[in-house]
Amino acid sequence: MRVIATAADLEEGAAHLAQVSPIWARVLPEIGPLPLRRREDGFAAILSAVVSQQLSTHAAEAIAARLAEAGLTEAGSIASAADEALRACGLSGPKIRYLRGIAEAAPDWHRLRALPDDEAAALLVALPGIGQWTADIYLMFALGRADAFAAGDLALQESARLLFDLPARPRPAALVELAEPWRPWRSVAARALWAYYRVAKGREGIR
Repeated sequence: MRVIATAADLEEGAAHLAQVSPIWARVLPEIGPLPLRRREDGFAAILSAVVSQQLSTHAAEAIAARLAEAGLTEAGSIASAADEALRACGLSGPKIRYLRGIAEAAPDWHRLRALPDDEAAALLVALPGIGQWTADIYLMFALGRADAFAAGDLALQESARLLFDLPARPRPAALVELAEPWRPWRSVAARALWAYYRVAKGREGIR
């Protein structure tokens, strides 16, 4: 189970991408060094992912900043906060319920570190409000899994359409198929696709 922890890991993954795809070999030097995008695992990381669900990066950043300013970033503070305080930070009713449910479930975050990707994702998806996209984001950024890949991410799909000159934005299953040669470094490919999205669209595709 490979973990991305340093810039050297990203370079190794990028070298693999360049080796298996002439398109990656051409584009990777143009988009520059890829960001680690690592964050500490645990409740704060899943909170960040839940906040980002179905929102623009700008809107999600604003909500995250208000939560941080209000001291509402840990399980205990979310569980004890009034609905009004959470809504004032920008959280919707469903997201308040999800985050409270996760706080009450009190998952063993440390246990996830030792589990294979599919088992860790299954435990995450069993939590309130956590779908495959949120689980994939947690695997990539909080656990640093080298082969995690958020095929349901719209920015990744659009970036793949542009980069590989596809006739339409690929559905998740088609993107998974396209990404098969990129194993075991699909998480590096995701970072590269988000970086390409920023270059092509002039805006961030992920927080």
